[in-house]
Amino acid sequence: MEKKRDVGVGAALVDHDDENESLVQDRSREERHAAPAEEKRHEPRPKRRKATNVRKLRLERMMSKAEMARRANLSVLTIDRIEKGYGCRMDTKRKILEALGLSLEDRVKVFGEDD
Repeated sequence: MEKKRDVGVGAALVDHDDENESLVQDRSREERHAAPAEEKRHEPRPKRRKATNVRKLRLERMMSKAEMARRANLSVLTIDRIEKGYGCRMDTKRKILEALGLSLEDRVKVFGEDD
């Protein structure tokens, strides 16, 4: 009798006979999806950083997020996250400052920190 090995999504590698072609899963569906309550707890969200003046300065220039993202060569999502106070890399800050028509010396005024 010839044995074959099968791989299925959510199934273990198992040997089966040509005759019955039945696939034996490593665990039942309930076992795979059931977890004790303590394992289902989510990690706390990372704390947001201090709000920046990016949104205020962008609106003063009557610029949309999409326009600012285009000028800075960043995504709208990145602009949104920075305006909500999430951190970013120095290169991203530089791009935002240039898109707003500001110099690197204005970094503290815009981002409220001294890197």
